[in-house]
Amino acid sequence: MVIVTGGAGFIGSNISRRLAETGVRVVVCDRLGRSDKWRNLLGLPLHDVIRPEALQQYLATNADKIPALVHMGAISATTEQDADRILQDNIRATLDIWEWTRANESRLVYASSAATYGDGGQGFSDAMDLAHLSALRPLNAYGWSKAFVDLRAARQTEQGRPLGRWAGLKFFNVYGPGEDHKGEMRSVINKIMPKIINGETIELFRSHKEGYEDGGQKRDFVYVEDCVAMVEWLLANPAIDGLFNVGSGTARTFRDLASATFRSLGQEPRIRYVDMPEILRGKYQYFTEADMSRAREAGFMGGGTSLEDGIDDYVQRWTASR
Repeated sequence: MVIVTGGAGFIGSNISRRLAETGVRVVVCDRLGRSDKWRNLLGLPLHDVIRPEALQQYLATNADKIPALVHMGAISATTEQDADRILQDNIRATLDIWEWTRANESRLVYASSAATYGDGGQGFSDAMDLAHLSALRPLNAYGWSKAFVDLRAARQTEQGRPLGRWAGLKFFNVYGPGEDHKGEMRSVINKIMPKIINGETIELFRSHKEGYEDGGQKRDFVYVEDCVAMVEWLLANPAIDGLFNVGSGTARTFRDLASATFRSLGQEPRIRYVDMPEILRGKYQYFTEADMSRAREAGFMGGGTSLEDGIDDYVQRWTASR
């Protein structure tokens, strides 16, 4: 049995689906609320579904049946202003789960984020180096919460305090099926597909930083299937622990992304550029690119889907579901 927290969410539902379809007894732990997130569970041969408030009791009752827990649940909005909510759901919940997996000798794979890298001034290395992690300056409370957990893990490792079998994943800009419910936190691809189909012109931000053209801001866009592959590999190799970047390893521009989406839908690009809101300018990342060398050195040979191939697959699956 494997528990997937946030298992009805974007990345979590794709992990749940892959594991369930390979015969794993999957227990999804999530809040469904009033959104259409429940649709991500349609057709999944799940073992059980529980609310986060019931997790600790479920763990206590089934302690000898849970060899692994995949913790994707979190407040993932980079715009969330309630730091107390983030403290409770992102930090406290993660540490409680970590303590349970350590005490019960279960495998833990948890979601960190590339938001921990802040503006990228310290680079994008996923090294378990205490000085490096301490120097990172996330730009929002969400990124801080993920950095807090990563830093605690590094500090305890340096102190020789046992953490059990664990791995933290620093997801970069993930896109793919299952994100429709995320509102403004959806990927740009998801937001622009219906507009392109309706014949609209797509708006991208002008650059407000020297050295970057309009629409030339760069991100490491990673297809969700590559994220699932990384989780599968870690579950199959429980002796491998530490922090790992999860990205394509190649930064691409938002103009590349928009143009590839147009072409995947059989249309020529229609793009205009608009000023970035003042409130975003001081907190905007102009460049992210995952250093994937640690994962490769550890033996992970999956992933690496190109932006064009990922968009083609996503567009095909998205349009087929309409």
